[in-house]
Amino acid sequence: MTVIATESLSKRYPRVTALDRLSLDIGPGVTGLVGANGAGKSTLIKILLGLSPATEGSAAVLGLDVATHGSAIRERVGYMPEHDCLPPDVSATEFVVHMARMSGLPPTAARERTADTLRHVGLYEERYRPIGGYSTGMKQRVKLAQALVHDPQLVLLDEPTNGLDPVGRDEMLGLIRRVHTDFGISVLVTSHLLGELERTCDHVVVVDGGKLLRSSSTSDFTQITTTLAVEVTDSDAHPDGTAALRKALTEAGLALHTAEEQGLPGAGHILLVEATGEETYDTVRDTVADLGIGLVRMEQRRHHIAEVFRDNDQSAQPIQQKGAGSDGA
Repeated sequence: MTVIATESLSKRYPRVTALDRLSLDIGPGVTGLVGANGAGKSTLIKILLGLSPATEGSAAVLGLDVATHGSAIRERVGYMPEHDCLPPDVSATEFVVHMARMSGLPPTAARERTADTLRHVGLYEERYRPIGGYSTGMKQRVKLAQALVHDPQLVLLDEPTNGLDPVGRDEMLGLIRRVHTDFGISVLVTSHLLGELERTCDHVVVVDGGKLLRSSSTSDFTQITTTLAVEVTDSDAHPDGTAALRKALTEAGLALHTAEEQGLPGAGHILLVEATGEETYDTVRDTVADLGIGLVRMEQRRHHIAEVFRDNDQSAQPIQQKGAGSDGA
């Protein structure tokens, strides 16, 4: 079953091409749509909802043509917008009930569904408070609740982790995963944070400049490489344990570099060592012991989603419908 399908979909404005001949085929489950700000993610969602016409090409959602069945699609799809659009003076219950009624639920069913949905997103105890007094994380949960309240077949979530701290982000990603596992609702979630979708999604689509870079299952994105990721601690004898280990391993004849040198942000203290066999593990272990520094971890490295963008810059050509790199040194 295909949940979302596009064929040569383009959206052009006088000075900007938001989507450029985008062809996708997305099945059930949780799919991540990842790309930098301005990559065309929000534009695609508006077209899929039938709210913005495409310049050329075609798209279908749940088997319905977006150009001719926009209303029918919106009856079957939930939408969580990126920006704050909540009325501050009403409670979460009032707002979500209103959205349920707008979706066609009768009054009693709307209230029952609202209570269940607010409980699911963790707002049941706060459901009668005015939304204006909510934190950013609570407001994001209200937006998720209104997208789910009418029991859609598919939800489109536009940057649902925006403005959240790391704990709130993890909680939101857990909620998103449960939307599918607990209720069987398919999810398309957009994000510009390259690593966060890996642990949430079954499938990841990477776009840049309105073009498809790569589309693959998450397991393909995170294929294990032959590179070891090594992280160590410092010691009194070696205040920079990473530098000391790098020097010793280089002298031992191993090929290595830092993750930071590979364009992988936030990984400057991780050394990437090319593994030629089990003896590489022994060499790293023995060298760490000889230096008297602590070994935090030594594991086979997985690809980073961020590498998709770097590889694309090097080739200057988008890679259509292929597997991509993902996160996790």
